[in-house]
Amino acid sequence: MELAYKPDLEEAKERWRAFWTHEIIDRPCCVVTAPLEGAEPVAPPPYLAAWDLDYHELAEQFDAHAATVYYGGEAIPFRDPSFGPDMFGAWLGGELERSDDSKDATSWAVPVVEDWAEVLPLKLDPNNKWWQETLKLVRAIAEVGEGKFLTGALDLHSNADALISLRRACDVCMDLLLVPDLIHQAMRDVRAVYQPVYNAFFEASGGPERGSIGWAPFYCEGKFAMTQCDFAIAVSPQMFNEFILPALEEEWAFLDRTIYHYDGAGALVHLDTILANPDIDGIQWVPGAGAKPLIEWMDLLKTIQAADKSLQVYGTPEEIKIFHKELKPELCCYTTSCSSQREADELLKWLVDNT
Repeated sequence: MELAYKPDLEEAKERWRAFWTHEIIDRPCCVVTAPLEGAEPVAPPPYLAAWDLDYHELAEQFDAHAATVYYGGEAIPFRDPSFGPDMFGAWLGGELERSDDSKDATSWAVPVVEDWAEVLPLKLDPNNKWWQETLKLVRAIAEVGEGKFLTGALDLHSNADALISLRRACDVCMDLLLVPDLIHQAMRDVRAVYQPVYNAFFEASGGPERGSIGWAPFYCEGKFAMTQCDFAIAVSPQMFNEFILPALEEEWAFLDRTIYHYDGAGALVHLDTILANPDIDGIQWVPGAGAKPLIEWMDLLKTIQAADKSLQVYGTPEEIKIFHKELKPELCCYTTSCSSQREADELLKWLVDNT
């Protein structure tokens, strides 16, 4: 595989292999982007451009943007296909909407379930509108990106997150207490859909030949996805272990590589359980709105590394240098952006000189 916007792809792939096996060649894995020297910047299409643009037009706009970006270190150009974070529920019969104020930022699910007994079993209808549109979007990005950039992995809010996209989260909380058998059945249904959904995406995106990346910028030559359960913040450890953990364990075992998206301090009650699973490669810690920035969570980051899990470490170039002095470099993927190609190259050299 060759990518026009990443001429040093083979070198990057070698370092990605080292990252996944907790090894270092001459520096840690570092995803760094900057304006390409001599190129006039072109803005990328908005996050939810697929709602408004022809899919090929969207991909061509990203193509124009990617041609003006310097992808340094292990950065690999990719565009993730998305109609928003609740697509999994939409594929199962839900609906999505957005407002004019939020149209470029996010969309959300419209609750459609009043009684689980009336809608179970949950199934993926091959003719589902949102599923068909998702596949068309993935194929368009893959077609335009051939030889230039990759198609990012789907933002799979699966397992219990899919349930709260079909029924309000507060109602699902009550369902766990009042109708646990129905929630178990709903979770079994959602679990049964995960692998067919991923495999269909993997084929449509050219994954068998190109590998997989995103939505966070982790690259794997096999099957990679970010895994998560945002709803975990609302449940006790006992309920997490009973209802949610089995679904996550299936996802982790199925994928070749995975980073767990850990969102919000309220969900840290499940940290030991998650870190104990050998199929998780690493953690993306997101402190959450209003919380202190990542640089102030050093003790937590060290706890995660003590469990032999890698980290996505993001921040400014200067913050990256601080992290580098505190954390195990073989268990880090640094993610940052620079104001110039020269600054990006200087950061990469600094990492070599200080590793």
